[in-house]
Amino acid sequence: MALIDSHAHLDFYNETPTERDEVLRRAYAAGVHTILAIGIGDGPATMHQALEIASSKAGDGLWQGYPQIYPQIYASAGIHPQEAAHATSEALDKLAALGAQERCIAVGEIGLDYYHFDNPDIATQKEAFVAQMRVAAELRKPILIHCRTSELATPQAKEKYGRADAWEDVLALIGEHWAPYGLRGIMHCFSGTVDQAERSLAAGFHLSFAGNLTYPKAQGIRDAAVAALADRILVETDAPFLAPIPLRGQRNEPALVVHTAAALAELRGISQEELAAVTTANFKNLFPTTR
Repeated sequence: MALIDSHAHLDFYNETPTERDEVLRRAYAAGVHTILAIGIGDGPATMHQALEIASSKAGDGLWQGYPQIYPQIYASAGIHPQEAAHATSEALDKLAALGAQERCIAVGEIGLDYYHFDNPDIATQKEAFVAQMRVAAELRKPILIHCRTSELATPQAKEKYGRADAWEDVLALIGEHWAPYGLRGIMHCFSGTVDQAERSLAAGFHLSFAGNLTYPKAQGIRDAAVAALADRILVETDAPFLAPIPLRGQRNEPALVVHTAAALAELRGISQEELAAVTTANFKNLFPTTR
């Protein structure tokens, strides 16, 4: 049974010289044979790091002639909404150059985040989001959406963002600036409602479920996971964040996507093997160059 982790921040594994290598070995041993490494870095200055990892020996044929011990690694590149103020013309040019590389298969994660009070204002986030959708459209590559509302945010964030709804804003901007191109994407770490899931699916997006699917208070996410179309579901870790139960609170890593996959399979009433086959096929359909 082989799985794909459709969203992991591999550049965060640098606490020791061997940490990333160890993480990748554990992933492959757990059956995770492909990883999409997310290239947001700490901002535009480091958003190239995921592509460097994907293009390195760790992700591209180190095992040729030897037993395979590492997953295949692909990359994205993008400017996270928290860094939207840094989406300068130079940063967008860098994004376009990275996105043009064969092993960079998506633009993201991009979107809107009204959860943290110290994030850029709404107008700045929207401007960066739209600009990156334009880059992705020129590249003809899918986008990876980050969407976080202020519903459960701190009082400071609620005061800053008011009644603004990140989901409504994301879907509206997609409808205006992305849908006309007929391109697709992923709602990363989907945490919305059934209605938001259905609207995302109608817009041509896949829904990727992370470890928070397993959390006790996440019934809304589980309902959406059951309602989602079978040919549009994916699994991810968002590592090193959001470790699934039974390892919640620990440092997450791609190997642990097996727990999220097992939970999603149980919710949908299918075997883990079928879930792995379905999500793998969905990923490869969205990203044909990974076949």
